[in-house]
Amino acid sequence: MSTPSVTTTARLAGTRVVVTGGARGIGGAIAASYSREGARVAILDRLVGEGTALAHELGGTFHPVDLLDPEATTAATQAAVDGLGGVDVLVNSAGILRFTPLLDLTVEDWNETFSINTRAMLTTMQVVARRMIAAGTGGKIINLASMAAKKGGAGEGAYPASKAAVVALTRVAALEWGRYGITANSLCPGYILTEMGAATRTEEMVREWASYSPLGRLGEPEDVAAVALFLASHDSDYLTGQAINVTGGMVMH
Repeated sequence: MSTPSVTTTARLAGTRVVVTGGARGIGGAIAASYSREGARVAILDRLVGEGTALAHELGGTFHPVDLLDPEATTAATQAAVDGLGGVDVLVNSAGILRFTPLLDLTVEDWNETFSINTRAMLTTMQVVARRMIAAGTGGKIINLASMAAKKGGAGEGAYPASKAAVVALTRVAALEWGRYGITANSLCPGYILTEMGAATRTEEMVREWASYSPLGRLGEPEDVAAVALFLASHDSDYLTGQAINVTGGMVMH
């Protein structure tokens, strides 16, 4: 079995969801799985064509945004929440990976990686948490970190550090906002077959990476979406501050 079977139980019926990086890849798979379960989804992404098309397919809305721009990120998140009439779930899936040896890493590369992978999450979380607190109904925050947050990766530049920061940021949110009924968890995917890195990914690399998993395969976006669906549902109401591995056993802590 390469991907989880798709079943629908309407367990997110009426749920209002904002997904950053939701135009394709893991974010797109999460948006689609939530929509199938009855959620109303607003997608934020810089990929206008793909984001618009997926939002139309899902009956949701699309909001173009440059996550490097804090003011634009705030405005787009507020517009998405306003369009939904509130927010119950935030998924921060947008991210970038620049393969750079540390000795070649520039301040510009570092700042760009942290701005998109970490700082933009803080911005969207602040907008959403304020709305959740004001509404008094709690909510769910799900941040995409990475296996790299726990084991690093040679040549990955600032990426592992930015994702470790995501895990820490998420735990602080869980501690500060739990009293308002808001849970915050991060997901740490392993090697997932998405568009990110596809241009340089070879069959030999895929076979090698797959050998690191006890399951003998790499992940698909739907593998991560299945866990994200659990985190968005009431099944996870007593789970917060966690960094959950979705790595096929490549990381077990």
